Amino acid sequence: MDELRNYAYENAQIYKERTNILHDKHITRRKFVVGQQVLLYNSRLRLFPNKLHSRWSGPFMVKRVFSHGAVKIINDDNRTFKANSQKLNHYMRGDFNKHEASFNLNTIE
Repeated sequence: MDELRNYAYENAQIYKERTNILHDKHITRRKFVVGQQVLLYNSRLRLFPNKLHSRWSGPFMVKRVFSHGAVKIINDDNRTFKANSQKLNHYMRGDFNKHEASFNLNTIE
């Protein structure tokens, strides 16, 4: 009976190692630098789905990068908080002003 238990334990360990390797392959590692601007993924919007609403908020400024994957960010009101680096994305600046942009949908060619 002990032999079967040890065999099952070894197989479970092998299975866990393989699934961890597969999981780690799909994680994208992003490197952030202090002073860089980032966007934060807002996962709470899943509760109230809205097609055209952006799930990314920001931009935020990176204040400190920790070795274990956490990033301390600061917003415009000088409030700081920690976020997981997997929930952050690099912010690419553009000249787009979301409050003044308009699109004419009547002219379809």
